Amino acid sequence: MHTIDLAYVGRGLHEELVAYIADQEDFYARENVHVALRDGCDWDTERLRRGATIGLGRALLSRLTDGIPWVALTVNTDGPLFWFLARSGTSLADLAGKRLAVHAPHTAPGCFARIVLRRAGLDPDRDVRCVVRQPGDYGMDLRHLSDGTIDAAFVGSTMAPESVAAEHGWRVLAWVGDHFRIPTVGVAVDPTYIAPDDPAVQAVVRAHRRALRVIHEDPGTTVRHIGAFLGGHTADEARAHYNSFIAPYFTTGGQPDLSTGTAAITAVAAELGVPETVTAGEFYRTAAAVS
Repeated sequence: MHTIDLAYVGRGLHEELVAYIADQEDFYARENVHVALRDGCDWDTERLRRGATIGLGRALLSRLTDGIPWVALTVNTDGPLFWFLARSGTSLADLAGKRLAVHAPHTAPGCFARIVLRRAGLDPDRDVRCVVRQPGDYGMDLRHLSDGTIDAAFVGSTMAPESVAAEHGWRVLAWVGDHFRIPTVGVAVDPTYIAPDDPAVQAVVRAHRRALRVIHEDPGTTVRHIGAFLGGHTADEARAHYNSFIAPYFTTGGQPDLSTGTAAITAVAAELGVPETVTAGEFYRTAAAVS
């Protein structure tokens, strides 16, 4: 049996759902690979690059800024599962002058947030009072929204934001996927350490493609697995979240739209202030993956 470390670099459905389904449904075992799922959220890039990673956004940023030759071998979605959750308001424009809890600018989610804010006509450095915090389960953000310490928070998929907003009388001002598309999660490796055609890597790719088929062909099983992440939500809320953000936007076979990837790389490089040193075709090498 092959073995490999596979690290997620964020928490929630966005990063973990496909790998979780592959693990729970024994797809790794069927592909004859033992996968050690690792929490790489706090790992530095040097440690992360010695195994496979789910976080394509972080991999792309480090390829653009550090020249690390990451390649993506399968893609789960190009709709990043992040939302702007606010105490009040009807649009992103209402964040002007407000306190927004958000990821750091050099992180993938932080970069995506800044791109979306700019597209809404807001300068994240001058028009919004950004409160940078470490990503986690966003529970502290909810407490700070409740007590008025912050006015809004950029949150991820450890919750169903629309259900949280309805419970507290808050507002979801925007879902990132409606404003910015980028192939962000899947499987990537650094060929310096792991060859893209390594048998263990290709086994993981096949297992994740099986999991993607489950997402589209077996909603009941998928919603049950989603419930493991959304423990504070009802089954109906988990299903509504699946219907709104998972089923319509996750790929069926791990293949990205390269035109979407090209536009995303241009936007990310511009936000980071670095040259476009990689094309979508070079970074997203999914055509070489064994199905």
